Amino acid sequence: MSSTDYKFEGWMGLDNQSIGNMVWKDFKPKEWEETDVDIKITHSGICGSDLHTLRSGWGPSRYPCCVGHEIVGIAVRVGSKAEGGIKVGDRVGVGAQNDSCLGRKGDCEECASGLEQYCVNMVGTYNAVHFNGDKSYGGYALYHRAPSHFVMKIPDAIPSAEAAPMLCGGVTLYSPLKHYGCGPGKKVGVIGIGGLGHFGILFAKAMGADKVVAISRKANKKEDALKLGADEYIATDDDQDWAKKHGRSLDLIVSTVSSSKMPIVQYASLLRTNGAFVQMGAPEDGALEIPAMSLISRRIRMGGSLIGSPSELREMLQLAADKGVHPWIQERSMKDANQAVLDMDAGKARYRYVLVNDQ
Repeated sequence: MSSTDYKFEGWMGLDNQSIGNMVWKDFKPKEWEETDVDIKITHSGICGSDLHTLRSGWGPSRYPCCVGHEIVGIAVRVGSKAEGGIKVGDRVGVGAQNDSCLGRKGDCEECASGLEQYCVNMVGTYNAVHFNGDKSYGGYALYHRAPSHFVMKIPDAIPSAEAAPMLCGGVTLYSPLKHYGCGPGKKVGVIGIGGLGHFGILFAKAMGADKVVAISRKANKKEDALKLGADEYIATDDDQDWAKKHGRSLDLIVSTVSSSKMPIVQYASLLRTNGAFVQMGAPEDGALEIPAMSLISRRIRMGGSLIGSPSELREMLQLAADKGVHPWIQERSMKDANQAVLDMDAGKARYRYVLVNDQ
């Protein structure tokens, strides 16, 4: 199939009022390079980042923008210099990163170390600019073009609709769990039981954690959390003594909450000596204040984590295939993307929406 046999069209956000108001338009993808792969999109997950970007929550967006960075589909064009053994007809996926300086003259220390997601010139799958000056456009669309280094084959054992949200939501939790040593003997807390947090429970269990504790404000997600595999549930609004009752009980906490108002001192009090608190959610409403004495008194590490590298994505997909990890998803038609985004913004997803291109 040649590049002229299909058109790049998708849902475009035109301004910061785009949640629920995207417009279907054609767009010009990055100029073709022989290291690229064109993907006919079958599934595209809806991620919280999409909403932040549509409303310019993290700063002014580059409108018009087509969001979506949990992309699964079929490779329809593969460059002569493409990596990864990808062939036309393969089922492939792309996550939140589309390019980095890897392999270019003067590539950075992070890229050279296999930490491409921390590249000093990291290019996002949408709302970013490629090295050739072209804008990146995401997966609420019919087709996507990406450098092959960031395109991966999807294991046969994982359905496309389940694979899509793993490519950002899944790896965003897998990467810090792996980095901070989640596994047998570890007790792990997951703050925020939503699209990201439910992956925290699933992957902590798949990685063999001794105990997984789900932490949320309300008790209304307790049943879901236990079904997902959590061993215990803390509802911080409903139990006034939760911090004292569960003090010094966890080795690792991963936080998916995107609010500066979280009770971070109490959260830190749940950690044992040498424990780690890792933040993934990026608040629009201000900065997190570091609880200095909480850190000092128990040698607690406080850190953050951003998506995952291509190698971590492949590891995660293989783990999901081997351990039978199944995210909780709800499929929505691509033509109904505006309503799906509104429902996501209203907190109705249980726990990831996936847009499907109806063929």
